[in-house]
Amino acid sequence: MTGSEEQPFRESEGWPLEAAELSLQQLVLESPDIKAFLTELAMLASTRLSVPGNTIHSGVTVLRHKRPQAVAASDPAAWALDELQNGFGHGPCLTALRQGSTLLVPDLAVEDRWRPYVRTAAEHGVSSILAVPLDLAGEAEAVLNLYSGRSNGFSGEDVATVESFTAQAASSLRLILRISQLREARNDLTAAMQSRTVIDMAVGATMAQNRCDRDTAFSILSHASSTRNVKLREVAATVITSISGEQRITAHFDE
Repeated sequence: MTGSEEQPFRESEGWPLEAAELSLQQLVLESPDIKAFLTELAMLASTRLSVPGNTIHSGVTVLRHKRPQAVAASDPAAWALDELQNGFGHGPCLTALRQGSTLLVPDLAVEDRWRPYVRTAAEHGVSSILAVPLDLAGEAEAVLNLYSGRSNGFSGEDVATVESFTAQAASSLRLILRISQLREARNDLTAAMQSRTVIDMAVGATMAQNRCDRDTAFSILSHASSTRNVKLREVAATVITSISGEQRITAHFDE
């Protein structure tokens, strides 16, 4: 991953942070999901910092169930580097993630921390690393990982730029996470109401067939569910299908 072996993404032309902020806002509107947003974010960061002779590879690691996972990257090399660090379970990016603060390693050749990882990363062509966590206000934990094949591959200005950039990105990502949570809650409610509709219809049909009360009809369906080791909703759907021939029962609130 040395400068002589790689082609830069494109030359940096001093792209202003205002343009980056507008791009992030556009990502919020256009990204179909969180992973898509994070992938675009990694590519945006890579493009913003790469210059001829110093290609920056960018990835995003998220902490899930106390285990780090690479979830997005600007390119395959960045993904591999994130996975490499996650495999060791330690390194500058994971330290930045756990401590919640920016961490710059200007030269891996003189770095004494995380020795097994640093030695392996250097063998993969990495010479400097910048890791900046995203403040997601408790919604999740994530870090933007930046790798350079050059020693001192990140200037003080680069660090300030990335910190400002990630602050804007975190704000956008918090919005996406909340929208996603609301969408999931709505989908869960819709599924629950759909199941309730199917079960109620099946109870009514069972009452009519067996000339029994509601509690008895529900007990019949529950017994069938338990005996066949099939979910109650599936038993109810089978009852409705056998009577009406309808394969899909639609609730009145479906869009």
